[in-house]
Amino acid sequence: MLMEGLIDNENLGLGQAELLQVKHWMTPNPHCIRIGQTLQDAGEMMNRLNVDSLPIIDEQDYLVGMITLRKLLSSILKGQDKDTIISRISNRNYVSLKRDDSIFSAAALPYSQIPVIDEEEKVIGILTVRDINDGYSRFIHMLKQKEHSADVLQIILERAYEGIVVVDKFGMIMEFNEAYSRFTGVSREDAIGRHVTEVIDNTHLHLTVKTATPERGVIQRIQCQDMVVHRIPIWDKGELVGAIGMLIFEGVTEVYKLYESLQRNYMHVERKEQPLTVKLEEDSRMTLDQIVGTSPEISEVKRLARRSARTLATVLITGESGTGKEMFAKSIHHISPFSNGRFISVNCGAIPEALFESELFGYEEGAFTGASKGGKQGKFELAHNGTVFLDEVAEMPIMMQTKLLRVLQEKEAERVGGIQKYRVNARIIAATNRNLKERVREGLFREDLFYRLNIIELFVPPLRERRQDIPILLSYYLKAVCEKYDLPKKSFSPQAIAAFIHYEWQGNIREMVNVVERLVTLVDSQTIEEHHLHRFIKEESETQPVTYQQPSLMETARDLGRQKEKELVIRALRDALGNKKKAAELLGIHRTTLYQKLKKYNIPV
Repeated sequence: MLMEGLIDNENLGLGQAELLQVKHWMTPNPHCIRIGQTLQDAGEMMNRLNVDSLPIIDEQDYLVGMITLRKLLSSILKGQDKDTIISRISNRNYVSLKRDDSIFSAAALPYSQIPVIDEEEKVIGILTVRDINDGYSRFIHMLKQKEHSADVLQIILERAYEGIVVVDKFGMIMEFNEAYSRFTGVSREDAIGRHVTEVIDNTHLHLTVKTATPERGVIQRIQCQDMVVHRIPIWDKGELVGAIGMLIFEGVTEVYKLYESLQRNYMHVERKEQPLTVKLEEDSRMTLDQIVGTSPEISEVKRLARRSARTLATVLITGESGTGKEMFAKSIHHISPFSNGRFISVNCGAIPEALFESELFGYEEGAFTGASKGGKQGKFELAHNGTVFLDEVAEMPIMMQTKLLRVLQEKEAERVGGIQKYRVNARIIAATNRNLKERVREGLFREDLFYRLNIIELFVPPLRERRQDIPILLSYYLKAVCEKYDLPKKSFSPQAIAAFIHYEWQGNIREMVNVVERLVTLVDSQTIEEHHLHRFIKEESETQPVTYQQPSLMETARDLGRQKEKELVIRALRDALGNKKKAAELLGIHRTTLYQKLKKYNIPV
């Protein structure tokens, strides 16, 4: 009864339902006994064939009954002669199966052997208990294989670099992998069961299941960024049942890179040195997909950067020196409403205090000795309708902090020596590798300016906290340095990459670029081995100062969330007495997901 409940033919796939048919498990062309033969003939045949029943057929080979060893013994005990003729009259109580019947329809029958007949009711086979057991075993094996395939598919979905989402015919999300989750900031558990339009910006996937029209390589703007996507309808037995959406690139910039690569490789375009102004313009058009890294840590920062770019709020980017804070600032500018304006960078730690005001706000002609004729525009004027990036903002003099606060509040500024104010329409992005709260406590940074700048905080994690990205970064910068110096392609040995992964990288990506550049230029061999690294990374570790960065509120919240999740997993395992399948059910997750969490949190099993 349990097996019948488990195996409802209507719920089976086409291949599984056919596998269960009697014709695949019966013994064909069985031995039969004819009407007119004797009980002795039947007994001798059963003994010779080692069977305990025989189909009875008539002169035209039609099935008319079954004689069993039990019936044979019963007849002899009742005094019937062994020469008694077998007739159809005495064998009316029997059952038979058709070739397309399921073996499970025979499982409940109280017979050890059941004849199988064709459409004309002629015997074509015999189904035994052993045959049924073989069918059971094969089917259970298929179920296990299917479960294993589902686990493998789940792992593939979770490990895929591309974002993958699956919707049903109503546009409701059925599957949502980790890559898409990291990109959108919506967890898999929150996404599944919701309409796709509630989770993914500007999606047409719900229309794909209505029109059944596949779309490949189309542009879709997601999280303020143009993405290349596929939309593929899913068919089952001629019926449209859903659709798959895929992010095949992290961004349209990847397409441009491929195009440029094709130009270099196949068109042999001569390289021409670009003017400095063109290089500066290209440098300012940094996009988030150009920031190398796929780890959950850096993906979360990218997601927050996309969200912050939509607003006009001031952004404070924190993190250790060399983590790429300016790259994030340029990326936010590029996808923000201010992208048509200029990106103006100000290094607050490199400008003399006496010149700070004139650099930021400009000066009028004759404002001071040596002032340029006609005056000079300040950074805020140059960045009109654009972005001002205040790097190393913690080094800004206290007096300038007061003036900057006034500009942020009033949206107006005045040139040095001027009498008229001009309107400031520029977004402010600040960055620092210092602990600004500590600077506020020390009286070195204004508290009100801190809160004005820290409306949205982005903490860029150090390289040692996202080691998953180290091999990708090494490959990227190795290729870039080789092209920069026009050298043959080089590679790192697996042992060298492993050493880099375990290195602390106190100087972060800036240190990595320095080390890679020195290795490429000083190591002659095409493969850079582990023994080549020692003197370079040892020197770096001795000279590079360690900068402490207090975790951001968002990072602290993520740590608390991970700790809570670990406690829930441990509690579920304890309640399930170690049964992982039951624990997964208690948590409401797939068993494969549970295994991943056990590995993630190093929970012994």
